[in-house]
Amino acid sequence: MGRLPGVVLRRLLAALPNLVGVVVITFILTRALPGDPAAYFAGGAATQEAVEQVRHQLGLDRPLPAQFWLYVQSLAHGDLGTSLTTGQPVLQELLTRLPASIEMVLLALLVACGVALPLGVMAATRPGSWIDQLCRLLTTAGVSLPTFFTGLVLAYVFYFLLGWAPAPLGRLDPVYSPPPQVTGLYLIDAAIAGEGAMWWAAAKQLVLPTLTMALFVLAPIARMTRASMLQVLSSDFVRTARASGLSNTTVRVRYALRNALLPVVTTLGMVFGFMLGSSVIVEKVFGWPGVGSYAIDALTASDYAPVQGFVLAMGVLFVLLNLLVDVLYTLIDPRISLGGT
Repeated sequence: MGRLPGVVLRRLLAALPNLVGVVVITFILTRALPGDPAAYFAGGAATQEAVEQVRHQLGLDRPLPAQFWLYVQSLAHGDLGTSLTTGQPVLQELLTRLPASIEMVLLALLVACGVALPLGVMAATRPGSWIDQLCRLLTTAGVSLPTFFTGLVLAYVFYFLLGWAPAPLGRLDPVYSPPPQVTGLYLIDAAIAGEGAMWWAAAKQLVLPTLTMALFVLAPIARMTRASMLQVLSSDFVRTARASGLSNTTVRVRYALRNALLPVVTTLGMVFGFMLGSSVIVEKVFGWPGVGSYAIDALTASDYAPVQGFVLAMGVLFVLLNLLVDVLYTLIDPRISLGGT
C-alpha cells in the first residue's frame, strides 16, 4: 500500500489520452449537431445580418481548428466557457448543480445495494425457492420498465392520488431556504446546521427520485450478486470450508461473499457512472436541478459550452470511479496488485 500514491498518479496520467479523446470528440459532435446557436439567440425575427453579427460575437464564424485551439487554451486555464442561456460560467454552474445529482445518485445506489446484495445472496443460497423467484421478478421488472415511466407512476400514485409525497418540484419545499453550503448535499448540510425540519423536508423530496433510480439499477446488482455467489458456492474452497465444520453463516459471509464481491464491485462502478450520465430523465421528471437537466437544456438551445463541460466532467468522474474500483479490488483481495504486477 506504500506504493499506492505513485500507482494512482500513473493511472491518472494514463487516463489523459482518454480525456483528450473526450474533448476532441465532444467538440466535433457539438458542431455537427443540427441547430445554429447564433440564430437561436438572435431570435426568430432577426435578420440575416443580425444573425451573422451574433455568430461573429460568439466566434462561430472562425474555422473549426481556430475554435478548437481557443477552446483548448481556455481549458488549460480551467475555463470551461460561459453558458449563453444563463450567462454564467459553466464551471460554476456544474459545481453548483453537481451535488444535487451526486446526492440523488448516491442515495439511490445505497438503497439499491441495501436491497440487491442481500436479495442476490439469498437467491443464490436458495436456488428455485420463492426468494429466488422474487429476485428474478424484480430484476426483470427493473430492466424492463423505463425510468421515466417508473418516475411518472410513482409521482402519480404517491403525490397525486395518495398525497404522501411532496410535489416533485426540486430539492426543497419552496417554504425553506437552502441550508448553509458546506458540501452541497442538502441532507448533510442540514444536519451540520442542526436544521431538523429542513433535513426532513429535503429527505422527503429525495424519496421518489431515489426510488425511481434505485429500482432501475437494482436489477444488474442483484443479478451479478446472484451469479457470482452461485459460482463461488460451487467452488472447491467453499466445499472444503463446509467439510471443516464451519457454520453456514461463516462460509457464506467470510469465504463466499468476500470472493464474490469482485465482479459486484465492478458492476457498482459501472452502474454509478451510468447513473450520473443518465440521471437527466429522472431529473426532468421530478424537476431536479442537477447537471443532467442542465446539459439537456443547453443541448436543446445549441449551447455548446455547457454540453462540452458536462461531457468532460462525466469523463473525469468515470476515470476517478475506475481508479476507485481498482483500489477497492486491493482492499477486498490483497493478492490483486494495483500496479498490474
